[in-house]
Amino acid sequence: MRTADAEGTSNYEYVNARVRARRAALFDDEDYRKLLRMGPGEIARFMEESEYESEINALGARYDGVDLIEYALNRNLAKHFNDLLDFSSGDLYVLIARYLRKFDAWNVKTIIRGIYSDTDREDVRSDLIRAGEFDDDFLDRLTEAGSVEDVVELLDGTIFGDPVADAYEDYEATNLLVPLENAVDRAFYEELMEGITESQNRALQLYAEFLQAEIDFRNIRNALRISRSGADIDPSEYFIDGGQLFGASELSQLATNTDELVAHIRESTYSDELDEALDELERADSLIGFEHALDAALLEYSEHLSHVFPLSICPVLAYVLAKEREVDNIRAIARGREAGLSEDEIEAELVVL
Repeated sequence: MRTADAEGTSNYEYVNARVRARRAALFDDEDYRKLLRMGPGEIARFMEESEYESEINALGARYDGVDLIEYALNRNLAKHFNDLLDFSSGDLYVLIARYLRKFDAWNVKTIIRGIYSDTDREDVRSDLIRAGEFDDDFLDRLTEAGSVEDVVELLDGTIFGDPVADAYEDYEATNLLVPLENAVDRAFYEELMEGITESQNRALQLYAEFLQAEIDFRNIRNALRISRSGADIDPSEYFIDGGQLFGASELSQLATNTDELVAHIRESTYSDELDEALDELERADSLIGFEHALDAALLEYSEHLSHVFPLSICPVLAYVLAKEREVDNIRAIARGREAGLSEDEIEAELVVL
């Protein structure tokens, strides 16, 4: 991430015009239907004829198959998000830069998961998204860490340091990643929200509204994960402040009673966007299906805010979510095809509006 330009006046109109052009290049349902019928080599060739052309060509001599797709996706993602910073100035630059720290959180969680599951270091590297503030040298040091405890020590001095260190005891007691992952998310969002909700600035108020929805959805997901893990962990210990839908103690109670949780959400401001997600939770009692539906609902909510406030940061953040989702969908298709999954099985892993 570049360190530049928080100077000058925010240029919302210009940045949103650039974002609209890039949204138009995102894959649509028809593109995904084509990809579902392709093997990894064919997917890479399809990407070469799209806006992923430069990444596929640059990496094609070193990688092939799913590895080529993985590296190309993440390099393209980082390029687009760094472009957002290059386009932006003033407070808009600052807000986007703060939000893109989410990829530092993503990378920390990816590295911890890789160590936990004894994943090959190169496979972990292929999943890293270099769009946050951690530089390549620090990410390499984290990736080469020999244990989860070593990662925790390396994070000392970052925004994740103290929360992850505090959660490490629960990780050791349960051998579950939930405490560590939740601590990373909580550190990111609480740092992101600091000083925003009290502001009278309209731009910051819209930023806060968008982030509050993300936090509410994240709290719902985390509480259900903890509840269904069977671990003796109080969800309130990993509650992320800043949302509007729950208090910490309230969410802890609701997490143990899915019917009451669903009823509470259906009465909230997110009822329309989350209707399908809640139906999925009730119908299949599937946490994975529910999480996919939550992701789709957040995309839908971000689209709603973008249409209502077209000259704000909302369209920019909605584009970040949509681009992330495109990359996740292409990755899921490529991995699914390599693993021999059926089209229906792979399609169930996709999140599309």
